[in-house]
Amino acid sequence: MKFAYFLLLLVASFTFAQKKSAQTLENEISPVIEKYITEKKIPGAVLAVKKGDKTVFIKAYGYTKLKEFDGSMAVHPESMTVNHLFDIASLTKVIGTTTAIMKLHDQGQLNVEDPASKYLKGFDEGDKKKITIRHLLTHTSGLYEWYPLYYFSNKRASTVAFIKQLPLKFPVGEGRHYSDLGFTLLGEIIQNVSGKPLETYVKTEIFAPLHMTHTGYTPDKKSNRFAATSMGNPYEKRMVEDPTLGFTVKGLDPQSWTGWRQYVLQGEVNDGNAWYANEGISGAAGLFSTVDDLQKLVDMLKNKGQVKGKSFISAKTITLFLIPDSFKNGLGWMMDPQNAFMRNAPAGTFGHTGFTGTSITVVPEQKLSVILLINRQNMGLQPTKDYFNPNPIREAVIKAVLKWDNE
Repeated sequence: MKFAYFLLLLVASFTFAQKKSAQTLENEISPVIEKYITEKKIPGAVLAVKKGDKTVFIKAYGYTKLKEFDGSMAVHPESMTVNHLFDIASLTKVIGTTTAIMKLHDQGQLNVEDPASKYLKGFDEGDKKKITIRHLLTHTSGLYEWYPLYYFSNKRASTVAFIKQLPLKFPVGEGRHYSDLGFTLLGEIIQNVSGKPLETYVKTEIFAPLHMTHTGYTPDKKSNRFAATSMGNPYEKRMVEDPTLGFTVKGLDPQSWTGWRQYVLQGEVNDGNAWYANEGISGAAGLFSTVDDLQKLVDMLKNKGQVKGKSFISAKTITLFLIPDSFKNGLGWMMDPQNAFMRNAPAGTFGHTGFTGTSITVVPEQKLSVILLINRQNMGLQPTKDYFNPNPIREAVIKAVLKWDNE
């Protein structure tokens, strides 16, 4: 009887310590996020922190949409919940595309050292012959970082064909130039190797087995709730028109294409090349997901490819993709601890960001993960003609989490 009482006290003490620990973390983080919501820098956010198998902290903040297309404030804004779907933007590159390449490499259907020309017609000439799948994953292929593809195509097949005929902008392998075009081509490689459309492959081979039931391209707007993003594509319009950004195309008349969306985007991918030129489906952007679904894939990676005691992807392949290169990045994943969302984290930490305001940080050494989803674009462009930079929030969050875990 005394032993049972002692055991009950021990469990109660442990539970109290856990709650106190989570409360300490919330006291550090919540005021930061709420400050930026109060200042109308962001409409809302969702944050999840997990340590080992325990979700330490998960919370939704603010609203799904605060601004209408005309710039006026929403009269009755909808509160954000942890179940809302976010346009995860470039997290698509790692959640979908990189994981698919991992899976195909693990199964021996391709090798990351293979030349891209093995799977892409038109890449067997000139310097393009030097490009490997590794180059595409590490943004060292020499391809353009970005190009207004929708001025030249509105179908996925013709868009890929257009990218293939573009000249290289940089020497292959000699520098890291973050390229949406490279990951668009990786999406094509996944299709060519698997024999399935990209959206089908990631759904059947990754999301369904991991029970990521709310993750995918072109989601049903009627049966889901979404965090809003931008009012059309004002920043991409600026990219075409403003030469100071370095993306304008010589000889291209910005007025020659007028298909810009004139409404708040909610359930439609923000990325212009994904939406206008790739029918909403691209290896670079286009996925929608919830924090819970993203956590499932993060857990798989954190556990070296194991899911409920079974191997989903081998530990050998996971390790291969998470070895930093000379540019301090893995295959697909970013690994430089100077990035705001993983600032001062220990070696081996990996993660990625998305233009809409999303980010993931995984600290394998401490069995930690941080998923932060922010719908920053819905507040519109600032006077500087840029969107609010969420890096101060990201940096404050990872600093608080690392401090909490080390106490």
